[in-house]
Amino acid sequence: MSRRSSRSSTMDQGEFILECKAAYLSMFDSIKEKIESQDSLLEALQQTGRNPSVKILKKYWTNDTDELSFDDFVDICKKEPVTTSDDLMKAFRKIDINGDGYISLEELHKILTSKGEKKSKSEVKKMIDEVDENKDGRLDYKEFCQMVMSTTEESKKMQRKMMERKEKKKRQDIERRGDISGSQVSVRSAASSVKIGTPAGSRKSSLLSIDDLPRPSPRVKKDKSRQGSVSRAHKLDEPKNLREWTHTKSKGSFFMEDGSLICHQYDFNLPDDSKIWITIQPQKGSRGMDSSPVDTSVFILRDRPDEDGNLLVAFTEHRDSRGKYGVSCDLSAGKYYIMPYTTGCRFKSRKSESGKEAKLVSQDKGGKYVITKSFRKVLEDIFDYSDLDGNGFMSRKEFNLFNIRTSGEEVADEEWQVVEDRIDLEDGEITKAGFLQLNELEAEDSEGDTEDLWTTLVSMGYNKQLVMDQACPFQLDVYTEDCDDAELDVVRVDSYPTYPGDLSFDDIISKSFIKHGEISRVKGMKDLCMYTYTNDGWATLVLDNKSHTRVRVELDCSRSENVTSNHDSLQRTLRVDPGSTVVSFLPLN
Repeated sequence: MSRRSSRSSTMDQGEFILECKAAYLSMFDSIKEKIESQDSLLEALQQTGRNPSVKILKKYWTNDTDELSFDDFVDICKKEPVTTSDDLMKAFRKIDINGDGYISLEELHKILTSKGEKKSKSEVKKMIDEVDENKDGRLDYKEFCQMVMSTTEESKKMQRKMMERKEKKKRQDIERRGDISGSQVSVRSAASSVKIGTPAGSRKSSLLSIDDLPRPSPRVKKDKSRQGSVSRAHKLDEPKNLREWTHTKSKGSFFMEDGSLICHQYDFNLPDDSKIWITIQPQKGSRGMDSSPVDTSVFILRDRPDEDGNLLVAFTEHRDSRGKYGVSCDLSAGKYYIMPYTTGCRFKSRKSESGKEAKLVSQDKGGKYVITKSFRKVLEDIFDYSDLDGNGFMSRKEFNLFNIRTSGEEVADEEWQVVEDRIDLEDGEITKAGFLQLNELEAEDSEGDTEDLWTTLVSMGYNKQLVMDQACPFQLDVYTEDCDDAELDVVRVDSYPTYPGDLSFDDIISKSFIKHGEISRVKGMKDLCMYTYTNDGWATLVLDNKSHTRVRVELDCSRSENVTSNHDSLQRTLRVDPGSTVVSFLPLN
């Protein structure tokens, strides 16, 4: 009996469709979404335990293929068998270079560094240690098959749970007609607890347990009189006639500096009343943080408080399967602030650096100092990130913002004159070739000293191995339906300022999450409330201390395996001053 017929005999049609659907929904928000690339098809098939060859992929994704539907995907799964233990055995024998029946650390390292993402020996050793039951430092056939097959089965179980949660949430959304009471976040894999302590000098304390972060425990009273006021669909619904809207865009970046967040910030001038659509999405570079995507969002603020003292108009809550966040709202004519935001869960200060420092400058045969190929590639990326309007050139304003970021100073007229004298400009703007030339001239002027060059790189978020780990570029797009001359203007790259009404950006963030979150009152502590806010990408706890004294909160999520936080540790003591403290959580996968 063939594997295909055996497969069909052990799984009925309904169960087979459910398995395909669960795998599909692990990648997409809905089965109505299309597979738009061969890579996405490969990933979707791998989610079902299939590992098709390039030849098989080309069979279904030809030069004439633009997209595949869910039904197409199911049809492919019917035709192509899942990977079996026998298939793994054959693959194992190819990896087993010396034919001794085992895979050693050296053999596996050679395979994992021959193509794709390179892995270090320590990473490969960790992989082996996880499944090396007899602790001999190598994998035998049984261990190898057990590792791969168990991973596949666990993945399928997780996909099924994710699908059930999505469908349950969809039913709840329909039933509640937009009410978000009882919303949950899928970041839990173990119980967590928050220990709430009274101010210093008091002996009383209470314990707030959270079994499924962030759902309140029986010892936390949910305030039924106060519920969220917005609907949270699990799909980013782009306006259907968006192509007819006026589009303006800008690039920008988040930077981490001494534990503080710095980013490009924008003024938005809207001459006429209009519906708007704003999206933000992290950008991929040749080397950098795209392997661990940074969450991004946008807050739209008024230029002055309304009658209730509020600046916030709206913020992005919904995202698509590719990490793009968006929001649609109606705005009256006027001036607004567009403020990018990230929770910081995957964006933390660099504690230390290890490894060999990359070489930036070398000498050619004539003794001239030139920049290396690896440094040149990074500079090309930096130019692209700094070309905020994306026209392929760097204007004086864009170069000025770059200079403020890298040196802390604006470009004076005489300094810009030096730029004009030393390189050729095109229509008064710096070309990419000219930008590279400026850095080569700097290397030549300093006779190979790279201190200033490293200052630039570190300021732009790169470490000593030329990997971006302290910055995240993003793309901001603004569409207006009824206004043709709206202006999006980059006004600074800096930490968040104080806004009208003496409001800090942290105040605005806290108030927005309190307004849209779900309240839990801590028993025995009437002046301390916990608000839980969740959206399509992360969960945030806001601890609101209404008393006049500091409160100590012990947050323990150390047993959770599928979550990271914007704080250094999942187990830490928080000192909540009068006001609010924000703690965010982001799923690892």
